[in-house]
Amino acid sequence: QVQFVESGGGVVQPGESLTLSCIASGHGNIGPYQLGWYRQAPGKQRELVADISSGGTETNYAESVKGRFTVSRDDVKRMLFLQMNGLEPSDTAAYYCNAAMSRDLIPWGRGTQVTVSS
Repeated sequence: QVQFVESGGGVVQPGESLTLSCIASGHGNIGPYQLGWYRQAPGKQRELVADISSGGTETNYAESVKGRFTVSRDDVKRMLFLQMNGLEPSDTAAYYCNAAMSRDLIPWGRGTQVTVSS
């Protein structure tokens, strides 16, 4: 079964950038699936912030990140990326990748922590 492993988080100041990566391990083809980046801040529910269609032709973003975040995928390398620019303190959260459709969700990985603080 596929498992996702996220990386690239860190502590940055407001206005800075980070690129998150997610690699799929285990057996299974991620190509046919719409994939997404989620985040969960302390005390809040996990939310989908960006998703990308199979083939990468369509992307969608939460209003809170639109214009600042860019999602991309490389199905040959079995990877998903999230370029985050203009980071704000409200972006502080643990970030996870997974299928974008609830019916396709697999067990969550450990995520990667992003902290935006001056």
